[in-house]
Amino acid sequence: MKAPATLALLLAVMLGLGCSGGAAPQPEAAPQPKPRPEAKVEPRPEARPAPRTEPEHITVAHILISFAGTKTEATRSRAEAEKLASDILARAQKGEDFDRLMRTFSDDPGSGVYMMANRGIKKAHPDEFSRNDMVAAFGDVGFTLDVDAIDMSVYDAKKSPFGWHIIKRVK
Repeated sequence: MKAPATLALLLAVMLGLGCSGGAAPQPEAAPQPKPRPEAKVEPRPEARPAPRTEPEHITVAHILISFAGTKTEATRSRAEAEKLASDILARAQKGEDFDRLMRTFSDDPGSGVYMMANRGIKKAHPDEFSRNDMVAAFGDVGFTLDVDAIDMSVYDAKKSPFGWHIIKRVK
């Protein structure tokens, strides 16, 4: 007769009817709703900035800082040229007279002022250069600048083989 008593005890424990003093079974937690994915809020069309398009024609003034071994007559070391270029950029961005800096420091044998037509745009003036006729870094910086903004293309043997170009967009 032990089997039916054992079976009854087992059944009582499973149903929580036993007197073992154990904790009563807890009700199952209600299932939590799945979080909804965040709705992507798109700005209203009038609030979106217009995609930046490059101008067709620009005029830039530029200060070339070269070093020995580039396609110039400069004799300073590359480290000296890099430091000088950074210093001149900082001075120009703080408002120092760009033309004076250009006359004092530039290794460009020309005037340092260039008109350029963007890729695929017909030149508007006989003295204007096509962007494709200039070193890549020169146009890559020049065509991204707003009028009166100043930035620099760093030395790169392929994109800027002459050294550092500190560029100010004039028009």
